[in-house]
This record gives sequence, C-alpha cells and structure tokens, in this order.
Amino acid sequence: MILVTPFRGQALADQPFEIVERKGVGHPDSMCDAMLEAISQQLSRYYLQEFGAVLHHNIDKGLLTAGSVEKWFGGGRILKPMELSIGDRATVLVQGKTVPVAEIAEKAVRDWLTGHMRFIDPDQHLICRVLLAPGSEELTDIFARSGQVRCANDSSAAVGYYPLSPTEQAVLALEMYVNGSDFKARFPETGEDVKVMGVRQGHQVDFTVAMPLMARQIVSEQVYFVRKQAILEDLQRFVSQRAGCQPSARIHLNTLDQPGRGLGGVYLSLLGTSAEDADSGQVGRGNRINGLIPVGRPIGTEAVAGKNPVSHVGKIYNVLAHQAARAIYEQIPGLQEVYVFLVSQIGMPIDCPQMVAAQILPAPGQAFEAVQKTAHAILAEALANVETLCKELIEGKHAVC
Repeated sequence: MILVTPFRGQALADQPFEIVERKGVGHPDSMCDAMLEAISQQLSRYYLQEFGAVLHHNIDKGLLTAGSVEKWFGGGRILKPMELSIGDRATVLVQGKTVPVAEIAEKAVRDWLTGHMRFIDPDQHLICRVLLAPGSEELTDIFARSGQVRCANDSSAAVGYYPLSPTEQAVLALEMYVNGSDFKARFPETGEDVKVMGVRQGHQVDFTVAMPLMARQIVSEQVYFVRKQAILEDLQRFVSQRAGCQPSARIHLNTLDQPGRGLGGVYLSLLGTSAEDADSGQVGRGNRINGLIPVGRPIGTEAVAGKNPVSHVGKIYNVLAHQAARAIYEQIPGLQEVYVFLVSQIGMPIDCPQMVAAQILPAPGQAFEAVQKTAHAILAEALANVETLCKELIEGKHAVC
C-alpha cells in the first residue's frame, strides 16, 4: 500500500531552532562505517565474479578501538596501533570452494585507508581482527530461493527526506570544504578527523568545528595558535560568503583549547584521527546516508554501512527513501518538504514493502490532489526499479555514510 498525505507542520527552516551535525571522513565512527562498507562492496563483487550472484553477508558490526600515542610539539610516536574488529556474517564456503573472506576484508580496509587518510600506514598503524562467521540456515536460504528480486531479510523501517535546509547544506559543505583537496593543500597541517555541529537559533547560526593539527608540523604552542587563527579566518570567510548562510554566521574552532597549558591545551594528532589515542569508533554512530546527523528530523535507526546490498532492507530502503523524497520534490513544482517512510516485512520481496508512505508539505494554496497522484506514481516507479538500485549499491554509486 502506498499512502500520500499532507505534512501537518512547519518546514524545518521556518522553525525557531535547528541542530545538525556531520562527522568527517577521519572521525572514528565515519572510518568504521566506511571501512566496513568497503568490505561489503568488495565481497559482493567477489561473489558476483566467482558465483554469479551476491551471497549472504552482513558486515555491519564493527568496532575501531583507539590505539595509543605519545605526542610532542614537532613530532611523536605510535605506542599501540588502532584495532578494527570486523564482525557478523558472511558466506565462507560455496560448493566446496572456500571464500577468502579475511583476505578480502583486510585488503578493502587497507585500500580505503590508503585512499582517504594521508597519515595512516595501514600495515603499521592498524590491526584487523576478522570475526566473520557463516549465517543461519534460514537467512542464508533467502539467497537460494527462486525469483529475481530477493526477499527482505529483516522487518525494518526507514525514512528519507528532501530538501536539506540551508543550515544542513552549510554543515555538509563546511566539512567537505575542510577535508577537500584545496583546503588541505593550503593547510596541510590539518587532519581528517573533522566534526561540525551547526546550531541555528532564529536567524543566528553557529558552527562549532573540531579538527586536529598535525604534531609534526606544529613545533610550538605559539605556532599552533597562529595557524589556528589563520584557519579560523579562512573558515569564517567560507561560511560568510556561502549562499544560504547569514553574514552573521559564526565559526568556533577547537573550543577545548586553552593557551598556556602546553600539550594539555591544544588539539594535536599524529595520524589525523582521534582513533589514534582518544576516541573509538563504531558502525552506525556516524552520519545518516545523506551525510548528516539531523536532530529534529525523523531518522531511521539502522546502521546502513556494511549491510548486504540485495536483501538487507536496512540499507536498501534507507537509500530508496531519500531518493524517492528527492524525486518527488524535484518533479512536483512548489513543494516545501517531502518525507518518505518505508517498512519491510521479513520474507517478503524487497519490491513489496509492508508500507510506503509520503508526507508532503505543499506550497500555501497548492492543490494537494494533483500532488498526491503524481507522488504516488513516483513512489511506485521507485519500487519497480529497486533491482537497479541494488546493482548500483554493489558498484558503490551511492554513499551510505
């Protein structure tokens, strides 16, 4: 059943306050999500190549345990490497052939770290513990059943929305800016572990940014605060000039810092991530699939990263809900906001959810009957194309963290 109803409320941007967060690529939670998603993608491609189909796996239980380092102005050393525990289930034996699950997992992790973290040597700075085991007979049997479209392997709920509010757009853009190649070329002493918290009260927006500076390039406390000021001014210019941000938007950088306290009053790093010694990471604690942690929006509870891309509705429906919300907003002129909800029932084909619902906030005076009919057709088309979406997830065409 597809339900399309009016949204009885205010657009988020018109509400008195707004809170939105984004964890950057080097945040331990983001790293954990991204590395386990990379494993799922590599494993899916191996299954396809060797056996002609994606087989049962869920690589969505993971913990990045912080290591230990010693830092000083101008350098430091690694005392204990980080450790990534990779857990849950995977098909390890097919028709007498052993699948090299551990090797695939470790290679995917190394490749991801090499491509995204400038200061991490995966062979020296990370230990991988692969704890994957075969799945239960009933869940594994889903992949042996006939039919082009797989059955859902869980009863799960997902939600997506569109468009992003100006504050959400700004938080997303700010993190992508500071972790972008141009910014890193101008400020190579900055690490990838960036966290942005955006708070709007009325028209006033404040962005609190946490981002380490690299100890080897910061030779003294004085240099730290000089470079911090230069970075702060650059970020202030970025948000002040960005369309959708109020000129009064304020940036706050590394607010735990305190001059005069030496190493205790500055945020330094050796590897560019707090997982080196301060903060562990876990799958599902990071960004939702649109790249944000949007306090005040309805959000699903599933950890999307690492779930298999052909039957796990915790991944498929979250991506589909956001895509469908965007399609409705872009194809129907005049809408203010769109929310899409999907609920699966375990064992049912993934193109036949138990419920599909859209809540739509139209423009004042807009006739809802026409909106309702078009939105219904868009949702039906999205479900009809779910198999294409699954293939795109295998290919990594949709970011999920």
